[in-house]
Amino acid sequence: MKYILIAIPGASDHPAEELGDKTPLELAKIPNMHHFAKVGKVGSVRLVPERLEPASDATFLNLLGCDADKVYTGRGPLEAANLELKLEANEIPFRMNFITESEGVLADPTAGGIATKEAKALINFLNKKVASDFVRFFAGSRHKHVAVIKDAHGIAALSAKTTAPELIQGEKTEAHLPKGPGEELLRKLMYDARLLLQDHEVNQVRVDLFENPANMIWLWGQGAKPRIEKFQDRFGFQGAVVSDTEYAKGAGRLAGLTVLDVHPAGSLQEKYEAMGKLLIQAAQEKDFACFFAEDTDLFSQAGDFKGKIGALEALDFYVLSKVREYMEGAKDVRVLITPCHALPWKVRRHVRDWVPFALAGKNIMADDVDRFSESAAKASALKISKGQELLKFFIAPESAGTKAQAAAGAR
Repeated sequence: MKYILIAIPGASDHPAEELGDKTPLELAKIPNMHHFAKVGKVGSVRLVPERLEPASDATFLNLLGCDADKVYTGRGPLEAANLELKLEANEIPFRMNFITESEGVLADPTAGGIATKEAKALINFLNKKVASDFVRFFAGSRHKHVAVIKDAHGIAALSAKTTAPELIQGEKTEAHLPKGPGEELLRKLMYDARLLLQDHEVNQVRVDLFENPANMIWLWGQGAKPRIEKFQDRFGFQGAVVSDTEYAKGAGRLAGLTVLDVHPAGSLQEKYEAMGKLLIQAAQEKDFACFFAEDTDLFSQAGDFKGKIGALEALDFYVLSKVREYMEGAKDVRVLITPCHALPWKVRRHVRDWVPFALAGKNIMADDVDRFSESAAKASALKISKGQELLKFFIAPESAGTKAQAAAGAR
């Protein structure tokens, strides 16, 4: 049996007056998503962890069949895993954003969408000027990187409360600096980098071009390495993740999945076309293949419903068309599609909504739902209340069906 999982974080939304009281999923031209809904089953699932703040990385762990409330330790460890960093027990990885700070305000959590080449130059600069035996910086991509800090007491000494920068855009940085164990060191690193970065030639050029400079670092999401059981040990077969997103690739590596990296230059359409080809290649070589791209999530955070609809349509055309063709040409294939979590474009924040999923393929009897949308899923009797159970239902719906239906009555 082949299992193909399509994860579209943030795709689920709320009806908006600007869209004729529809959601982007309801307005987008997504014939292939609707096809999978029509030939299979549609239901609702709550993938957001119960005790954690709603975020894409923790939700993805639930989607991989883990219990994020138990295994999630932070964004930093997942992205360190993606970079395959070998860390000692007393070395703690942080997610490090390059941000734009202006007059004490966090003006841009992505530093103007800084290019990876520019960001790497700044990482090299910080390693020359700031790094020591206790602090190191590692380049990721664009504005997203990793800082590793060593302390004899490990996470206990560096457990200050930190905040993701996209949650506080437009607010005073001082009000959201790390607070708690290790706060003095973390604040000093952030402000020392601020003094150095503002005069770097990369930022001087960006200012001259009227682009937001990467004039400060923001440290957050720290944690110890999570203990994630290997995918093959849990389900008995191998798999792969096709993604351009650091934390998703890191989670995949920790779960023992093969990671097929994607960094194509060019448009969103070109990226999805490349990812679609890799996904089918992964499905042919492995038993489990997962697609994960966060473009719908990012457009929602930016409040851009046109971009979100465009991303849904591009994904449907370039990725799901290939998956549909593959499923129709093979015998033993199942496909699962889900937004992972909701991120309404008007709210611009993750919310705890139940989200739709569509399940189609071998031994999946079609229900009477013929569209993939929030409202269609809400009307369905199929509900899964614990997100980590969705993957088990996908792999063995015959044995998990009773539990899933029981959850419907408990909602």
